[in-house]
Amino acid sequence: MNWPASVTIKEVGPRDGLQNEKVFVSTEDKIAWINQLSGTGIKSIEITSFVNPKWIPALADAAEVAKGIERMPGVIYSALVPNRRWLERALIVDVDEAAVFMSASETHNQRNINKSISVTFPMLREVAQEALSAGKSVRGYVSTVFGCPYEGPVSIDEVIRVSETLFEMGIGELSLGDTIGIANPKQVQDVLDILLKRFDAKKLALHFHNTRGTALANILVSMDMGITTFDASVGGLGGCPYAPGASGNVASDDLLYMLDAMGIKTGVNQEKLLSAARFIQGKIGRALPSHNLQVDGSN
Repeated sequence: MNWPASVTIKEVGPRDGLQNEKVFVSTEDKIAWINQLSGTGIKSIEITSFVNPKWIPALADAAEVAKGIERMPGVIYSALVPNRRWLERALIVDVDEAAVFMSASETHNQRNINKSISVTFPMLREVAQEALSAGKSVRGYVSTVFGCPYEGPVSIDEVIRVSETLFEMGIGELSLGDTIGIANPKQVQDVLDILLKRFDAKKLALHFHNTRGTALANILVSMDMGITTFDASVGGLGGCPYAPGASGNVASDDLLYMLDAMGIKTGVNQEKLLSAARFIQGKIGRALPSHNLQVDGSN
């Protein structure tokens, strides 16, 4: 297999990790946690989501968190924004990157955003144009690339259509999501075989959930095919509130252990990352699924 010399881990725990938690983590603890993550060597942290608190109450303090964190030079602080109104709030607190999101599945898009795919496109175009005009980078997410909890298999043609439209809006990177963690290595290979004929591998990231324990295997196949950017969440924290059966993201610390052992550079310190995982595990009051936390004796 063809292994890259280096890989970028994008930490999504403060947003994707916390959005489905029943326990509200205080603003002060969120800020302290993000500050810890900033010191691990990770260069991109998704710190929150600017959405109506009615839909994601766990992240109701988005502006306070963004204002309160210590900005580490060289680290990109990103936030999810659904429309122009919420982008304006994100720009006030000076996020570095606006992340726009939608699904390749019509039903999941309706459940997640409460809008059809066709109605979502112009909203996200406004966000992308305004963010770029403000000097911010824009990242795109496509959910349910490998399967939908409502519709089952998702057409690769729909994935291509949505992806092309997001790139036309000016996004710099597209994260392909296995929202409910059903992908397998052969499927990942088949999907990337098609997508990499249309899109540059350097502009693609993979976002795997570990619902069935296949996330690291899927990452290995993705790396072999030229993908070098992966979303992950410390401790394996996470899940989508609008995708039944979606468990946590692949654990950043498990991914880092594998990459370190393979001699693939990330620039991330394993002990500092585990310390951040132990911190948030204590705040939410339940054991996280990360294997390294179990070996570490923190569970």
